[in-house]
Amino acid sequence: MAQHKDQIDQDALAAEWGLTWSTVATHELDDPEYRANGADRCYHCKEALSVALEPIAEAAGATVALGVNVDDLGDHRPGQRAAMEHGAVFPLVEAGFTKAMVRDASRSLGLRTADKPAAACLASRLPYGTPVTLGVLREVEMAEAGLRRLGFDELRVRHHRDLARIEVPLGRLGDVLAQREAVVDVVRAAGYRSVTLDLEGFRSGNLNEALDL
Repeated sequence: MAQHKDQIDQDALAAEWGLTWSTVATHELDDPEYRANGADRCYHCKEALSVALEPIAEAAGATVALGVNVDDLGDHRPGQRAAMEHGAVFPLVEAGFTKAMVRDASRSLGLRTADKPAAACLASRLPYGTPVTLGVLREVEMAEAGLRRLGFDELRVRHHRDLARIEVPLGRLGDVLAQREAVVDVVRAAGYRSVTLDLEGFRSGNLNEALDL
């Protein structure tokens, strides 16, 4: 079986930085509260991850650290609470780092990940109340992978049942229209019947706007 691209990237980065790493199996989809995709979905996801990581960290005499930064504190992210309840720490927050500061520091260190686009979990593409299933996540993953092959690195495909709403940075809206037929083809190939382009552009976490926080 061919190795997944993300696996290859992780192996290469670990080798470059002198780190060891391994995958950890989680079972959030076994949790009906996670699958229901309520406003606290992220809490149940991080709860499952924390439970899986605790024995590994304990055996290594280590502390679980998350890459949360100061900018993340202004959004609805209940998963941070779950992580803290299990003893995780946020070193970048403690150091007062914003996303921009993280990227600047990464560039100064010569890290090739300095400009890597943000990669939120696929479930974040689903409006709250839309059940999370492997089938739906695969549709989103396939649609986004197809668009990346067309050259769109920073994007989101928001899942609205049979409709896919594409978000790219405002400066790339014209590029989507220039490749309209190819864009429609790859998104429909993922299982969507209708394809739309969001004229407000890429906005991380914008589905949280529906919440009464």
